Amino acid sequence: MFLAREPLNSRKLAQLAHLADGTEARTLVRRLNRWYDDSGSAFRAEELAGGFQLMSRPKFGPWLRRLYNSPGEIRLSAPALETLAVVAYRQPVLRAEIEAIRGVDCGEILRQLMDRDLVRTAGRAAELGRPYWYATTKRFLQVFGLRHLEDLPRADLLRNAPATPKDHPPDHNPENANLPPAGLKRI
Repeated sequence: MFLAREPLNSRKLAQLAHLADGTEARTLVRRLNRWYDDSGSAFRAEELAGGFQLMSRPKFGPWLRRLYNSPGEIRLSAPALETLAVVAYRQPVLRAEIEAIRGVDCGEILRQLMDRDLVRTAGRAAELGRPYWYATTKRFLQVFGLRHLEDLPRADLLRNAPATPKDHPPDHNPENANLPPAGLKRI
C-alpha cells in the first residue's frame, strides 16, 4: 500500500500478500489500523474508492505539503461544484437534465470536470441524438474520501427527487442546502 498510487481492493491485497482471500486482507488492514492508532502513527490505511490506500492523517497535511511543495486540494468553482453534485447524485444523468436542474449551459464545465477525471461518459442514451450519460469516476471517490457512492450524504433522498429548473426553486429548506463535504485529501 505504501507504493500504490491508487487504492488497492482487498482481492488485490490478498493476491500481493499471498493471503487466502479478500476477507483475510480486510481483517489484517483493520488490525494494522488498530496498531497505527495505538502507536500514534502519522498515517493509516483508509478505505476509499473501493479499495485501501495508505494516507497521512489530516493534521500532518500542512507539513507534508510544504515538504513536497504540492497543491493541497483540487479547487472547484461554485458552478463546477454544482454540476459535479448533480452528476454525483443523479448518475447516470444526461447533459440536458443537468442543464434543466442548473438552468444554464454546462458543456464547458462538464469538459473541465472530465479533464480533471472527476466525471466520465457512461454510455449513450437511446433517445434522439444519442446524447451521453454522465457519471462520476473512481477519482471522484478518492478526492472526496468516499468508499462508495452510497456514502454521499442523503443520497437515497436526493437521487430520486424530481428535477426542478433553477428559475423555479423549491421552498427553502436548510436541510437541502448541504453540499457533500470534502473528504480526506491525498498528500
